[in-house]
Amino acid sequence: MNIQAFFDAPLVVQLHALSALAALGLGAVQLLAPKGALPHRIMGMVWVALMAMVASTAIFIREINDGSFSLIHLFVPLTFFGLFGIVRNAVTGDFKGHLSTVRGLFFGALIIPGLFAFVPGRLMWEIALG
Repeated sequence: MNIQAFFDAPLVVQLHALSALAALGLGAVQLLAPKGALPHRIMGMVWVALMAMVASTAIFIREINDGSFSLIHLFVPLTFFGLFGIVRNAVTGDFKGHLSTVRGLFFGALIIPGLFAFVPGRLMWEIALG
């Protein structure tokens, strides 16, 4: 484990990683906890804000493709589209659609891209296994 690699990373990368880890933890709690009550709604708003931070900071992380966007950046607009869907479905009372969109975003915008973070040579690989 090499935690110094995290502290040596640019601030935007640190914000991205911390936001993603917080969203991962909170999202897991949200998926398992009771739904609909005030705590769920408040934590849901925090989760949406964290996911917006994850997607926003990802725009400025371009080390994979020599300063250009890479394929992993396709998750950014998908995340924003999904966040819009989550909020719209909750506000309109489409709770089945809300749950489906939340699950899709949790796995499609956190788990799958998170696995890419552990590719050898990437920061999370260096922190966890370096």
